[in-house]
Amino acid sequence: MAPQKTISTAAWIGLGLMGLMWGGSFLSIELMLRQLPVETLVALRVAGGATVLWLYVIIARLPVPRDVATWFAFLWIGFLNVALPFALITWGQQHIASGLAGILNAATAIFGPLVAALLFADERLGARKAVGVTLGFFGVATVLGLEALHSFDLRSAGQLALIGAALCYAFGVAAVRQYLGGVRSEVSAAGMIAGAALWMVPVALFRNGWPDFGTFNATTLGAWAYISIFSTALTYLILFRVIKAAGSGNATLVTLFVAPVSVILGTVVLGERLPPSAIAGFVLIALGLLVIDGRLVAWLRHRARHS
Repeated sequence: MAPQKTISTAAWIGLGLMGLMWGGSFLSIELMLRQLPVETLVALRVAGGATVLWLYVIIARLPVPRDVATWFAFLWIGFLNVALPFALITWGQQHIASGLAGILNAATAIFGPLVAALLFADERLGARKAVGVTLGFFGVATVLGLEALHSFDLRSAGQLALIGAALCYAFGVAAVRQYLGGVRSEVSAAGMIAGAALWMVPVALFRNGWPDFGTFNATTLGAWAYISIFSTALTYLILFRVIKAAGSGNATLVTLFVAPVSVILGTVVLGERLPPSAIAGFVLIALGLLVIDGRLVAWLRHRARHS
């Protein structure tokens, strides 16, 4: 039996950092949608992220793969794990409430471990992880307000778009582990985001033409800088390291951090009132993460044996 992937302290820190940075992406998307169409927004996001990452690769003089198979993997994984889910999320946010978008995005933490358990022998879905994932998902639901679940309707194209994005992430992160495991994290991230840009930039130019940068206000420019540098370049750089260390299923648990951050940003930046259920939701999320980590469970068992 293959040794199972676990989440180290360093991996938990990486998940937390990603959650903080990705949590701001919903706010950035909402702000940019006020001036930009979906295709142009996504193209600018991935083009900016790819530029930052390739500048780092060049300055650090990191070795770049020369085989065709790796570059082909950059292209198709860039579509599956970046271009398509980014486009689905951005389009979906035009048609559904941000709270519901957050809870549907958190479904990645459910799909990810399931997909990983099917593909990798060292990422089996044990009872402890299943319980932790379930607690975390209901925690996100509670933070955002259980009333959001009442409006869930599979006939809604916007809701289906967010579910589709969550599935893309689940399979895309697994593909990263399977096909890019031998490539340095920085180069893998740069190649994948560049692959996404190769898909989205032509689509944006065909659909909307060249963006008029002179009309961008300060809010749009700031949101673009944030979503490109932090929510794309840096997060995917950390994500690749977490995948190698903790596995693809564990890496998708980052979405359980994202929704609470997005709720807090909505309260602080947009003046949205944080619902009273938020505290209970944060407790459930924290409990779910502790169960997944396993150290608390092991400590309680140890105490029970020696009491």
